[in-house]
Amino acid sequence: MELSNQDRQLLNAVQRDFPLHPQPFKVLSNQLNIPEQEIIERLNAFQQSNAISRFGAVFDHERAGASTLAALAVPEHEIEHVAKSINALKEVNHNYQREHEFNLWFVINAGNQAEVDSVLTHIAAKFDYPLLDLPMVKGYHIDLGFPLW
Repeated sequence: MELSNQDRQLLNAVQRDFPLHPQPFKVLSNQLNIPEQEIIERLNAFQQSNAISRFGAVFDHERAGASTLAALAVPEHEIEHVAKSINALKEVNHNYQREHEFNLWFVINAGNQAEVDSVLTHIAAKFDYPLLDLPMVKGYHIDLGFPLW
């Protein structure tokens, strides 16, 4: 996808310091001199074309609840079925396959640790495969913004 200078300006603006305001796209519109509806349409188009994979907030999970990184060792012939079942859980995101004995990795986010543990228990009961629970011990801030100039 070919990006115009205005597209780059928009994408740079939404990567950091997104306006915490009841009308954030209106604030961006005023900052960037792009009509509010056009901003929304462009962001939707970027997502539809896979130019961006995700548009949403990133929260400090320790302040917003609890989470863990988990992995299953799933036989190759079962990977799609298991992945679909795991993806259907509202607490699960970032589900992806890896080349390793533990080949299905996902993040569980919930309101508290008891809910995370409940999801892990559910997954362990539903699938009789080895399960890793790898809770974060220490957090590090990694800036995932990419300037588009």
